[in-house]
Amino acid sequence: MSLFYRSFSSNLFSNSLSSNFSAPSRRQFIQGIGIGSLLASNISLGKSLSAPEIPLSPNQPHELTGNVFDLHVGYQAVNFSGKARIATTVNHGMPGPLLRMREGDTVSIRVHNHLQQDTSIHWHGLLLPYQMDGVPGISFEGIKPGQVFTYQFKLQQSGTYWYHAHSTFQEQTGLLGAMIIEPKAGERHTADREHVLLLSDWTDLDPLYLLSKLKKHSHFDNQHKPTLIKLMQDIKQQGFGQAIQLRQMWNQMRMSPTDFADLSTGTYTFLMNGHAPAQNWTGLFKKGEKLRLRIINGSANTFFDLRIPGLKMTVIAADGQDVEPVTVDEIRLGVAETYDVLVQPIEDAYTIFAQSMDRSGFACGTLAVQAGLTATVPALDPVEWLGMQDMGHAMAGNMAMDQGSHSGHNMSDIAPDHTSLMQHHVQHASTEMNNPNVDMQVNQPRTNLDDPGVNLRQSAKTRRVLTYADLHTIGGSLDSRMPTREIELHLTGNMERYVWGLDGQTFHEAKPVHLKPNERVRFTLVNDTMMTHPMHLHGMWSELCNPDADQQTNNFQVRKHTINVQPAQKISFDVTAIEGRWAWHCHLLYHMEAGMFREVVVA
Repeated sequence: MSLFYRSFSSNLFSNSLSSNFSAPSRRQFIQGIGIGSLLASNISLGKSLSAPEIPLSPNQPHELTGNVFDLHVGYQAVNFSGKARIATTVNHGMPGPLLRMREGDTVSIRVHNHLQQDTSIHWHGLLLPYQMDGVPGISFEGIKPGQVFTYQFKLQQSGTYWYHAHSTFQEQTGLLGAMIIEPKAGERHTADREHVLLLSDWTDLDPLYLLSKLKKHSHFDNQHKPTLIKLMQDIKQQGFGQAIQLRQMWNQMRMSPTDFADLSTGTYTFLMNGHAPAQNWTGLFKKGEKLRLRIINGSANTFFDLRIPGLKMTVIAADGQDVEPVTVDEIRLGVAETYDVLVQPIEDAYTIFAQSMDRSGFACGTLAVQAGLTATVPALDPVEWLGMQDMGHAMAGNMAMDQGSHSGHNMSDIAPDHTSLMQHHVQHASTEMNNPNVDMQVNQPRTNLDDPGVNLRQSAKTRRVLTYADLHTIGGSLDSRMPTREIELHLTGNMERYVWGLDGQTFHEAKPVHLKPNERVRFTLVNDTMMTHPMHLHGMWSELCNPDADQQTNNFQVRKHTINVQPAQKISFDVTAIEGRWAWHCHLLYHMEAGMFREVVVA
């Protein structure tokens, strides 16, 4: 059966830029929910499987250089699981071609739509006119089938970035690629060779079907649900009473202590540069060379924890921006984050190991002196349960649960984690109160930046794991002014209903956030859920604040385009507003589609 992926641009946003953003078009943001149940699980996107499959190659994706590019978006057969499926590709590749550009140049990128529905490309993390940002209905109308749209803008920055579709689930079905913008003044750190490591997650299933399934049973793909064997282990370690009490707590809250990810290897094959683990993508080097690895998490819904056993990594850039070098063993990459690292291998081969945050699977490849060599692939790390710090329980009794259906649960009878985390009271919006789409509220969130996060806390005892506290952008803030106001928003959701939002409101319910041009504003995000959310504000830098610094002075920490907000955590960042209409959303694609999205209007 030929399946039909509805275009984000034609269904979510039907109005032109000059039109007002009407209520019906906002409702269309989640109109696709429920339709997936009518669709078969095999995807064909209206094209025959007779299309030639993408050849496997140990090399980098095809590279295009210069300031004029032609990108052709179309259908292509791929096979990552033993079954041929159709992907949405750029220039017949998944990922699409690597675009290499130069800071200061004005580039023209012609996107040719060969699909049977609208498409778009968003240039993730780039500063550009909002009309070139690639979000249908906010930035432009989208690219109709058979049409060509020319993106044209001046490159105002350098570093490692990526591009992806912003139309329905085309990002999930393969429309993504890497970008490198070379600095006009030359690289701060020299290397003998470089490799791009673009991580992604592939599914053979229809993403609309998956979203519908998550709406019906949000834990269907959880690979680490509590078991009888786990109970017996906990009784042995903790004693019968505490082990039973802990499970009673989770049952009463109707939440899972292993709620790390929506989708796992039950659904996904994890890829490195378009290669499944068995296909062993290989990056070559000569002994004695210094390598620059440009690491991009281009997945739709997966956090990756990346390490190269036996090889230290020196982080030199985060989200395209140079940082003070810091040497680590492991890096957690939230969806859409990028990191540049330097390594200097001395052995013949090393495994690049990127395990999913839920520890259900991994992407991997090899650094080697010649093709065909491999190194040992490590075992997946053990799973840790979510702890008190992930529920706002560093102090007892500070969280209300699911106000819409049952009373709050007091944790004063459970021993809290021993922690010295700073905590701050917050103000919940009225739209969160008595809201069936809000199943948790954190009243005293933690503000620390040095927590590696769930499933890395034990690893961090033996491996140096990068945290935001380690990152310091060279040169400091781009704007030394203090913010003139603060906007606090809460990341909210109901996991059972699989509804996500901000301040208890999904995108179609909420009004845009309004800023003035050149206004300096502080955004504060409080995570009222037990999942980590990578929040991406289009078109502007998010300058993360150091919570321990003097609040009356510039407390700049690191400049980013995507910021992970951990469970029960409060994060603040400063923004200098740039005129236009911009998207702001969780970069977990299924969370965005389920409502965690706002428009930001700067006028």
